[in-house]
Amino acid sequence: MKHALFITSLALLLSHLTACDNMHGETKRTLSHAAQAVVEQVKQEVVSEVENALSDALGNQEDFSKEGNPASPKASEQQKGNTRKAEMPGKMRGVPERIIEHTGYTLSFNREHNNPNWVAWELTAEEAEGTLPRAEEFLPDPDVPAPHRVTTADYRGSGYDRGHMAPAADMKWSQRAMNECFYMSNMCPQNGSLNSGPWSTLEKACRRWAKNEGAVYIVCGPVYKTTKPKTIGRDLRISIPDGFFKVVLSLQKGKEKAIGFYYGNHDGKQPMHETATTVDAIEELTGIDFFVNIPDRLEQRIEAECALKKWQ
Repeated sequence: MKHALFITSLALLLSHLTACDNMHGETKRTLSHAAQAVVEQVKQEVVSEVENALSDALGNQEDFSKEGNPASPKASEQQKGNTRKAEMPGKMRGVPERIIEHTGYTLSFNREHNNPNWVAWELTAEEAEGTLPRAEEFLPDPDVPAPHRVTTADYRGSGYDRGHMAPAADMKWSQRAMNECFYMSNMCPQNGSLNSGPWSTLEKACRRWAKNEGAVYIVCGPVYKTTKPKTIGRDLRISIPDGFFKVVLSLQKGKEKAIGFYYGNHDGKQPMHETATTVDAIEELTGIDFFVNIPDRLEQRIEAECALKKWQ
């Protein structure tokens, strides 16, 4: 309703501008174009909200809820109190997203790319010391609506790895967390050399940092540099990212810090000191607002810094 009233008001403004004879022509055109741009933006947001509502409705009809699934101790603790978890990004605008919570991580699923927009999790020092063996079975995510539920068949013969966003080695503290991190909603088409090389090196560094800092908050996901990326897939079309981002936050008292990384989705060496950047730069690259649930002044300060030496 609020969008409809807003569009109606802008339409009236446009009609007045058109009828106004004593306004300078260039000024009139500038104002008219600006108003039309706002109308288009609101229209896109309305379409996105309607699509999300339909997707949610389908999810409910097909029993994608977690009813009957006992929540993990970690999830239960978060649901009892304030759910403003430090790792959670802000709501995305103009981008399809379905928020899905699993035992060890939360993700924002994008039905247009059939990939996550982002995956976020907290990794504590204790969790980083987990000893459970790695799971091996990649499974469709039961919390993703059926028309967008990726399977391993969609990757077969593609030449790309099923690249974990939240890595299995971060989930060795819980069998359920381990099993759920093999859901296909936690995967993106990833270059094999990147997956086993530079990306793996960064994942190991995050576990080391979790032990040193007591806990770290991590968000990562795909980056697309074109509106129509190449795709893979048998039953679904899965977008191939141009690269991947990762942002890491430590809230160790008196030593709060954050850092960002960007890796191209290709072969070749990508040393950490060359991929490191500010969280602000990753926000500009992705359009995602990170770490919105920490105090604003702290967020502004640490997101503008890139000091890899502070993490080593």
